[in-house]
Amino acid sequence: MNERRRIIVGISGATGIAYGVRVLEFLRAAGVETHLVVSKAGHLTRSYETDLSARDLEGMADVHYPAADVGAAIASGSFRTMGMIVAPCSIRTLAEIASCATASLLTRAADVTLKERRRLVLLVRETPLHAGHLRAMLGATEMGAVVMPPVPAFYSRPRTIQDIIDHTAARALDLFDLEVPGVPRWSGRPEAVRDDSTDDLGG
Repeated sequence: MNERRRIIVGISGATGIAYGVRVLEFLRAAGVETHLVVSKAGHLTRSYETDLSARDLEGMADVHYPAADVGAAIASGSFRTMGMIVAPCSIRTLAEIASCATASLLTRAADVTLKERRRLVLLVRETPLHAGHLRAMLGATEMGAVVMPPVPAFYSRPRTIQDIIDHTAARALDLFDLEVPGVPRWSGRPEAVRDDSTDDLGG
């Protein structure tokens, strides 16, 4: 019997919790079982940036765990998953992952994902970056993580903030070979060109 597809979703305290929320929504629509862990700072950000309660956010996942529950299923490599996405990923979370000094279930689950050679995607949300941030990104990358800052793309001509969020969340899920229907992709040329699209482009 085939196991149901599972992905761990981590939400840390960086700004941009909308990315994690949209990832959960896309995964539910795709029929992927989600296992959610939110850091203490992540819940603070939730209260600042959304109208969701903790229960609302946790209810978007199939299973959720307290960040202090280091004995949870996702803390063990024997619990099989497709991998993990941390959206957003704070610099503190990145640093714990890069140093292997895991202090919570979120970073323990990320460390397990790496040791089992599963896909770990980190939507690192910070700017500007100093050398320590860059070293942590390099360290995580060298261990097998994919560092994917949520940089917006404009070739799809987004009209709303939600369009930008959707595109970034869908691109992150591409890294797990998951298709999100309805999100525009670059095909080599614009599908539609506005009448004013060439105005003053060349100076």
